[in-house]
Amino acid sequence: MIPEVEVTIDHRRKEPVYVTGMGVVNAIADSIPEFEHGLRSGLQGFRYLKDKKVNNVSVIGADISSFSFDNRMDYYSNSTRVSKAFIDRVRKTARRAPLTIKAELSCVLEAYCQADLFNRPIPGDRIAIIVTGSNLTNSVREGYSDKFQNDPEYLTPQYALQFMDTDHIGTLSELFGIGGEGFTVGGASASGNAGIIKAYQLMQLGLADACVVVGALTELTNMELQGFYNIGALGGRKYYSEPNKACRPFDEEHEGFLYGQAAGCLILESGRSAKQRDIKPLAEILGGVINLDGNRSSNPSLDGEIKVMTKTLEAAGIKPEEVDYINAHGSSSPLGDETELEAIKGVYKGNISKIFINSTKGLTGHCLFSAGVVEAIAVILQMNSGFIHPNANLEKPSHCEFLFAGKTEVPASIRLAMSNSFGFGGINTSILIKGMK
Repeated sequence: MIPEVEVTIDHRRKEPVYVTGMGVVNAIADSIPEFEHGLRSGLQGFRYLKDKKVNNVSVIGADISSFSFDNRMDYYSNSTRVSKAFIDRVRKTARRAPLTIKAELSCVLEAYCQADLFNRPIPGDRIAIIVTGSNLTNSVREGYSDKFQNDPEYLTPQYALQFMDTDHIGTLSELFGIGGEGFTVGGASASGNAGIIKAYQLMQLGLADACVVVGALTELTNMELQGFYNIGALGGRKYYSEPNKACRPFDEEHEGFLYGQAAGCLILESGRSAKQRDIKPLAEILGGVINLDGNRSSNPSLDGEIKVMTKTLEAAGIKPEEVDYINAHGSSSPLGDETELEAIKGVYKGNISKIFINSTKGLTGHCLFSAGVVEAIAVILQMNSGFIHPNANLEKPSHCEFLFAGKTEVPASIRLAMSNSFGFGGINTSILIKGMK
């Protein structure tokens, strides 16, 4: 029997860790204000994806086809928070960059502006970068493939840099003058939460005053989509003629996840640094836990999910009855949804009728490598504005004893929230977020 591998954070900490800046691009928003509006209104971003097919049939998903990098840079050029010279450098860097990096740059810029890091900077060697995800360049590789087959010697020299995930780290480090630690964290659908947890650990160890956590946009090619379909993970069959009804977390008619494109950024900052810079935090990260099931397959583990939620609460010194809200992994997969609800019941027991539960994936799709970051942003927006966003398409809940959000936003006071992300390969993660009100 292979022993369980586990990383646990002791939250009897010396230093609080705050979120001081956020940025986002997804199927329903190109910025944080737009994302809050989309969450409140239950806006969904699903449609038939251009050039994405499974079994020669178009795939339903939530992409960022409406995102314009140039429009976002024009917005920042007209802002007093960042110099035009800097925006010109960003434009030049992004000229030949893939969509993944363009979306990241937009998010990091937004987060930097919100954290006021241009006007009240932190020394570059005290800032770290964590980019969440792995194999981030599938579409770049696919784009060069035909040219390489025909004329291999004419392959652009840029490819030697672009095919490696470290291109994301190098690009952000060069533009933003970041000289602390930098790395990527690959944990499948749990990558976003894993990145947040690792950033938290860096600050507890005193290795950084701030960390730029970037949830990387996942660009799937038709080969990956076919692979997900072949293992039965992909949804969109029963409601194929009505794309906005196809993603149904926790509904009796859920049938699999729908792919969503998104990038997100969180600026995590130590309490000491935020105080020194006189920055008002948006939320506090109480930490999180990662544990493995010892399982390379795609099936979830009830025991693993119970353990990760329980240990996250224990490490933070939080009782189950203190949690007001759970942003569930809620991928719209029948086995995944049912396992998560059983795990929540196992951890929260008699309190499940008092804790609001929703799934942001019902609006944005499953954003894979960036899901944990995007959903942490959704949690903080709901906390700070006092609402719970709708559970899209939840018409026949598979379990009626839970307090699911309905089809419209619900006014709510959220002090403590848990956000779950579970990934293929038996990777379980949970984080705890505390509101500032």
